Parts: sequence; C-alpha cells; structure tokens
Amino acid sequence: MKLNKNIPHLLLKIVIYTVCIFLTLLSIIPFWIMFMNATRGTFEIQQSAISLLPSNHLLSNAQILLGKSFNPLRGFINSMIISGGVTACAVYFSSLTAYALVVYSWRWRQPFFTFIMAIMMIPAQVTSIGFYQFMYSINMTNKFLPLILPAIAAPATVFYMRQYLLSTLSLDIINSARIDGAGEFRIFNSIMIPMMKPAIATQAIFAFVSSWNNLFMPLILLTNSEKYTMPIMVSLLRGDIYKTEYGSVYLGLSLTVLPLFIVYFLLSKYIIAGVALGGVKE
Repeated sequence: MKLNKNIPHLLLKIVIYTVCIFLTLLSIIPFWIMFMNATRGTFEIQQSAISLLPSNHLLSNAQILLGKSFNPLRGFINSMIISGGVTACAVYFSSLTAYALVVYSWRWRQPFFTFIMAIMMIPAQVTSIGFYQFMYSINMTNKFLPLILPAIAAPATVFYMRQYLLSTLSLDIINSARIDGAGEFRIFNSIMIPMMKPAIATQAIFAFVSSWNNLFMPLILLTNSEKYTMPIMVSLLRGDIYKTEYGSVYLGLSLTVLPLFIVYFLLSKYIIAGVALGGVKE
C-alpha cells in the first residue's frame, strides 16, 4: 500500500527531471553546433549545416580568420575594457540609486522612481543620432568613454536592485550603523554591497553580456580598426564577393562567446547562494 502511494510521486520526479534534461540539452545544442562548425570546412558546412562531431579544419579556419585582419587579442582587450567598465558603472551606481530610493524618505522619491521607469520606454535607437552628434561635436568619437559612461544610468538595473532591497533589507541595520558613527558611503560600501552580492552578480552577468554583444553603438562611434570590439570584427567576416569562409566565421563567433561562459561560471555561485539564502529566510 505504501508502495502504491509513492508511485505518483516517483513518476512526477521522473517527468520533472526529464523535462529539465531536455531543456538543458536544448540550450546547449546550438552552442555545441557552433563550436563543431568552427572545426569544419566551408564545403562541409554547406553540405550539412548541423553536425555534432568535430572535423579537422580548425587550423585552416584559424589561418583564414587571422588573414582577414581579424585580431582576436585586440578585439578581446577592447571588448573587455568596454564591457568591464559598463558592468562596474551599471552595477555600482544603480545599486547606489536603489539604496537611496529605499533607505531615504523624501518628498519626490516616488515621482523620481516613476521617471526612471519611464526612461525604460525610450528605445536606444531613438536617441542614437543625437547622441552621435553630441559625441562628434565634443570630439569623443573613437573613444571608449562614450560607450562606458552612459551605463551609469541603467533603469532596469535600478528597478531590480530596488526590488531586491525592498524584500531583503532591514532598516534597523542602517540605523545601527549610523548610531555607531558610520558615514553613508561607508554604510553602502561596507554593509550594503556585501548584502547585495546575489543581486549584483545577477545584474553583472546581464550588463556584461549586453555590453559584450552590443554592435549598434560601437559600430557608430568606432571607426578606427584599432578600437574595434569582437562583435564588430565578427560582423566584418564576410569574405570576398565570390566566397564566404563559413568555418572561419563560426570560429570568430566561438571566440566571441567564450568570455561570456567564463563570466557566467565565475558569478553563478553568487546567484545560487542568493536563491538558497532566500529559501531559508524566516
């Protein structure tokens, strides 16, 4: 009798694990195919675009890739400078803004938050022409700062950080620190940032991935090949008018994606820790 009662529970677990495994494979397969195509030749890819097994054209694809003025080291450094700067600015200043919206009680707090949310409705493409004209007029094209500093105003990150603080922060901690004589910036840097690690890690992943994959604004502002990012370099891998080397294109895409995996694996433990902390919170 006890065995019969456990059968539905066991079947439910089997279904859940099966669905999770299927979704995991569904997420991994596109990346695996991309990595496998990076080892295949153009003719093989044209014959069959999908292959789960590697080939032996990796070195020839690398030679073709480097022969097209594709400098992965330069592109990696440029993309890392921009993406690292964007991530640091977006996460820190958005956390600071969210902290002010939650901890301080002032008259215009709610209208200010509403204004921040309204900015999310404006597409970046709408303001791109005016932004480029402004950067050109102050001689800031072909520089990394115009791509980094706007990340200080990140409405979506502010919204996420604010919601996280509303659900986890106790104002008694802030008041205790003030009684002990700690200044506001010391409270934020020494107390709040360690408390917000899971939220910071989550938004750092989103900010880094978004900046790393950004092609639109860097393509507008950067015209010097020494300043090109990885996405710009990959977008220029078209070959001549007679033939496109698809193997080298897939190899360039693979090199572009690898840093994103590294950043995710480095920060994922903080996200898991935050989920576990929220699950046992009283």
